Amino acid sequence: MERTFVMVKPDGVQRGLVGEVIGRLERKGLKIVAMKMLWIAREMAENHYAEHREKPFFSALVDYITSGPVVAMVVEGKNAIKVVRTLVGATNPAEAAPGTIRGDFGLDVGRNVVHASDSPQSAEREISLFFSDDEIVNWEKADEDWIYEER
Repeated sequence: MERTFVMVKPDGVQRGLVGEVIGRLERKGLKIVAMKMLWIAREMAENHYAEHREKPFFSALVDYITSGPVVAMVVEGKNAIKVVRTLVGATNPAEAAPGTIRGDFGLDVGRNVVHASDSPQSAEREISLFFSDDEIVNWEKADEDWIYEER
């Protein structure tokens, strides 16, 4: 099964949307294998958003992601990266489809509730940045036979 990184950003935490995000992931059939709440240090935020370092919005992005607590998760499932990105919706909530997390709860691209890895490489990098191997729990959901035709 594929793993991906998901983070409820400070606006999502402050607005009480953590449970909503987790619920949508779980109702889809995805499995949370690691989760924690933390206040991201500036250095970690700069590493997390390293690909944006040269962009004009980098400093504001780092300021925002370090402005309050976040909930970081490792989510597992068949095609988890693509499935989660679909559930999350377009980066700009104004362009996100209704029924997606950003489409339902976001209004501003700078406050779009949630982050989700966009590729296997990003997922691996982000998971290793936020979680050690011993924080990721391997377990089997009782309903996996009802979710996947083949595993």
